[in-house]
Amino acid sequence: MTAGRRLSGGRGPAVAILVAGLAGCNTFSPGADTGPTAAVFSGVGGSGLRVDSREHARIVGAYGGVYHNDEMEQTLVPIVSRIVASSDRPDQAYRITILNSPAVNAFALPGGYLYVTRGLLALANDSSEVAAVLAHEMAHVTADHAVERQNRARNALIVSRVVNDVLDGEASGQLALASSQRSLATFSRQQELEADALGVRTIGKAGYDPHAAARFLSSMSRYASYRQGLAERDQQPGFLSSHPTTPDRVLFAERAAREFGAPGIGTRDRDRYLDGIDGMAFGDDPSQGFVRDRTYVHPELRVAFTAPEGFVIDNAREAVLATGADGTALRFDSVSLARRTELADYLRSGWINGLDDASISSFSVNGVSSDTARAAAKGWHFQIAVIQVKSGATYRFILANEAATPTFEAAARATVESFRTLSDRDADGYRALRIKVIEARRGDTLDKLAGRMHGVDRPRELFLALNGLTAAPEPGTKIKIVTDR
Repeated sequence: MTAGRRLSGGRGPAVAILVAGLAGCNTFSPGADTGPTAAVFSGVGGSGLRVDSREHARIVGAYGGVYHNDEMEQTLVPIVSRIVASSDRPDQAYRITILNSPAVNAFALPGGYLYVTRGLLALANDSSEVAAVLAHEMAHVTADHAVERQNRARNALIVSRVVNDVLDGEASGQLALASSQRSLATFSRQQELEADALGVRTIGKAGYDPHAAARFLSSMSRYASYRQGLAERDQQPGFLSSHPTTPDRVLFAERAAREFGAPGIGTRDRDRYLDGIDGMAFGDDPSQGFVRDRTYVHPELRVAFTAPEGFVIDNAREAVLATGADGTALRFDSVSLARRTELADYLRSGWINGLDDASISSFSVNGVSSDTARAAAKGWHFQIAVIQVKSGATYRFILANEAATPTFEAAARATVESFRTLSDRDADGYRALRIKVIEARRGDTLDKLAGRMHGVDRPRELFLALNGLTAAPEPGTKIKIVTDR
């Protein structure tokens, strides 16, 4: 949720459509900054980049824009150059873009466009692990896997249009579309193993530690377990879902690496890499606000609210979404209203299907004007609140459940009543999470090191996953912590 811009149209879509968004749909929209963040890496022949600029803009927009970090960009330059020179296509030009997303993901487009999220860079522990990921994605391109998937995407789009036309938007049509999208998020198992083998061979030839691929696959598995423990839901198909980390796949990568030698060979370049990500943003983009436990806070907009017990908040690009254990779905966003528009008139303006006009009421929420209403449409019950702060900014809460139970109504009431504006002092108390690289000291235990993490859930488990550790590191070892201090 970005400061200074509205997240949806002045007249929002019908509420029934909003429920689809709460169920996990994601809309691609170009970001304001779509330029590549790093250099173009050309081999001897210097084959040109051949990619649809609209596709590049779509990806950048879907993943939060470009993340600019001079230190990180300079860290990636020699890694990409080195693996391109050792790849099967050293004449292919590549352009790498760091995406401003906390998701762990990396992918490539036909024509030489590489993408890696800052979330993946935060999980890696040395240059060889990043090289393994990028070489894997480059292998999908050189083996024409990406072209095959792109063709499947075109075919799926045609099928989905036919289904939607025939079924006129029926739920089965939407289900068919969702199923095709999930299938497109993954390569086949054989393609993954082929890319693993090519990637390991490439980094081994480049002089990097060939065992880095297996090591990073293991880190991915541990991080995936951490995220599953938080019950979080990603808005985009991520590297963790499209690159399954099965034990046999780790073993396959290890066997491929042993063709070069036993563990301990090759360059890892750990310290230089960690220096490059020191200070990098972690988690939510600061301009989108923060989620701390069950509280969403936006220091720039000076607003905050707390979801009820049992809710999991997902700070998506276009809105703040949350889900409760009883199936309640919540959406929080902003809307632009013409000056002097009454909130009750806005509720009646036609954007709510099944509005119960008699339910509209006005009251104050922590000193801020608010109007609420109920609605029912297409098997869903809705509790809606529109809140306008003194600056004129207007926010919406939309909660939905298939049953209008007392629990649902209590959750809606508690959520709306938790909305509050922040003073400058309160806002200054919230800081963005960042990666901080420290050195382990004599006597440091895992619990003591994890205790230096601040602003995150289950810090010990996250600390172990981020650093690939099972025991306390040796004194003097550089390690990552996440903190807002």
